[in-house]
Amino acid sequence: MSISKTAFTFIFLAATFAGPSYGTESPDPINADTFTCLSDMTRVKHFFVDNLEGDLEATVAVANAPDGGTYPEGSLVQLVPGEAMIKREAGFSPATNDWEFFELDVSPEGTSIRKRGFAEVNNRFGGNCFACHVKAAPQWDLICDNNHGCDPIPLTRSVIATIQKTDPRCEPVELSDEDKANLEILKAFAAPQSS
Repeated sequence: MSISKTAFTFIFLAATFAGPSYGTESPDPINADTFTCLSDMTRVKHFFVDNLEGDLEATVAVANAPDGGTYPEGSLVQLVPGEAMIKREAGFSPATNDWEFFELDVSPEGTSIRKRGFAEVNNRFGGNCFACHVKAAPQWDLICDNNHGCDPIPLTRSVIATIQKTDPRCEPVELSDEDKANLEILKAFAAPQSS
């Protein structure tokens, strides 16, 4: 039985451009256990970073660089517990500067990965991760901040700090009156909107 040249070309192209696959020889090292309590990571400004390759110093240096830079492979960046970005190896996803996006479910028991991928991942509010991050000016390597070119998110820094502080994977902390008010804002934000 022979495969036509057209069928072979299609199969070759599909396999080549379908994205990464992990066989038994090199399993994907990123799994739910990769993502832990935010306070176990390193705080930089108003977000948290780590480096899965052990190069935390380089990740922190780029995160603190006043003029931006390219994050090293293995960089893990999180603003809130339920979303993350990981810088993969060079060439892994050129369209996303090699960033892989994650939508996470977090609970006191740990983390599960709800969605992962590149340009196709949407957060729980329907926003496309890449569509937002691609608006960052090139020197910021797709990392959003107030002055990086991304669209603003509809939450204040204070509300984001409360989300970070209430990561259910972390040891509980005492909440301030401001935190309690922020939780009420979040409840209203997350409530279904009537039309």
